[in-house]
Amino acid sequence: MKQFAELIRTIDGTNKTTLKVAALTEYFKTATDEDKLWTIAILSHRRPKRPVNTTLMREWATEISGIPLWLFEESYHIVGDLAETIALILPTTNESSEKSLSQIIQELIELRKKEDSEKKAYLQENWLKLNYYERFVFNKIMTGGFRIGVSQKLMTRALSQATDIDQDVLAHKLMGSWTGENTTFKELVYEDNEVAMRGKPYPFYLAYAVENEVSDLGDVTQWSAEHKWDGIRSQTIIRAGEIFVWSRGEELVTDKYPEFQKFLDVIPDGTVIDGEILPYKNGQILNFNDLQTRIGRKTVGKKLLLDVPVVIVAYDLLEWQGKDIRELPFQERRALLDKLVLDSNEKANLIKSDSMFPLLISETMSFTTWEDIAKERERSADRKSEGLMLKRKDSPYLVGRKKGDWWKWKVDPFTIDAVLTYAMRGHGRRANLYTDYTFGLWNDGDLVTFAKAYSGLTDAEFRKIDAWIKKNTLERFGPVRSVTPHHVFEIAFEGIAPSKRHKSGVATRFPRILRWRKDKPIEEANTLDDLKALIPKDGGFLKDE
Repeated sequence: MKQFAELIRTIDGTNKTTLKVAALTEYFKTATDEDKLWTIAILSHRRPKRPVNTTLMREWATEISGIPLWLFEESYHIVGDLAETIALILPTTNESSEKSLSQIIQELIELRKKEDSEKKAYLQENWLKLNYYERFVFNKIMTGGFRIGVSQKLMTRALSQATDIDQDVLAHKLMGSWTGENTTFKELVYEDNEVAMRGKPYPFYLAYAVENEVSDLGDVTQWSAEHKWDGIRSQTIIRAGEIFVWSRGEELVTDKYPEFQKFLDVIPDGTVIDGEILPYKNGQILNFNDLQTRIGRKTVGKKLLLDVPVVIVAYDLLEWQGKDIRELPFQERRALLDKLVLDSNEKANLIKSDSMFPLLISETMSFTTWEDIAKERERSADRKSEGLMLKRKDSPYLVGRKKGDWWKWKVDPFTIDAVLTYAMRGHGRRANLYTDYTFGLWNDGDLVTFAKAYSGLTDAEFRKIDAWIKKNTLERFGPVRSVTPHHVFEIAFEGIAPSKRHKSGVATRFPRILRWRKDKPIEEANTLDDLKALIPKDGGFLKDE
């Protein structure tokens, strides 16, 4: 535990990527295999299930510290992190635990089965045997959320340097549904287990947004364009007579989409398809609200299968005839994919079925001018897409988010001018500032809440607004303050749909602050009717990512 806590302290104390990689590399060279495995698991969001809820942790920590619960809550609002708040209020100690990270985690796993009285005794005993930073890390393991500026890509780079295994090979090995409880470090990193690898997806290749003028990408004839579909990014794997469907979030979703079992009848083993799961009926793409009725369902009934059938719109082929073809140029992969989709549909047509074969192809388009591509982007709403994907025709399929070969050129967001009505303290480095805002729109002379946003302003602007909020508070509700209506902000959002769950009757997707409208009085902010007028005729769309 001591070694892992020191690693987290080092990483958390620097913004330099080189220092973070160096610290991780040294750790992976010197820690035990058991600790290395759990470190990888924790940093890739595979921590064990929480054995104690945060309400009980609050109660038991305040009992030891001797402070009232209300004071703890006030402190938490200032600190902005539950694990850190608990570590700070506990009595100071010079002790340091000799338990290893893997030993602590094994104890936490076993703790899940025990009674609350035993859980309380375990936590309080260990809190008093750990120094401040070890307590903080211990609490983080309990509560989750190691947001310390270490992406899985960065961790994989360090592991590659420590093991001399290619980074892309490691990225593939670390994909899938493994946990620290069902594998070992040796099995995960060093062994090539055919059974374990059979259902593993490849790391997804992610695109950056177009940053400047799209024409800056160069010769338009070297680029392929296709619509950016608004569904669930997925990989469909067919190996050894089995099908595995993975979401981009590394969730195995095969059972949620039984339609895809048909692939086993016509698609050969050794095939991996990258594509988008979309709701599709009567030859039309439905909106994302329809797909949401399928998301999160453990079982899918016959009625739902009929009401909201789904397809995979394929746009890349990563494995063919059992061979990894990601290094082939995009054009060659697409030619193979086009033939695969065509052949599969022809074979499926020979099989009697009550429903369509759920595999379509994402049309690729070539243009002679960037102006023509821009015109196609303007048609995105008609195609029910988010914009365009631009892919260099000779590009390989890379790992993670890389600049250069793939770009997403999304349509411009919706925007509306709204009034700041409530504010709440932020988290982490913003814990002492009011940076989480609630905005309202006019409706019959009243401001009706429609969205919350916490990004889009500069640090200097956040500080100015924070100072103003503290001087213009009307009421306090715990960490939230209502403020005098005075400031107008332009709010951008990606999607909009009617919603019975929201007071405004409208839900927006990914709201963020576009700019502070210092030039506009609150009387000129938009109305709720203005917002509702933006809802598309098909009912709008929302998406959880």
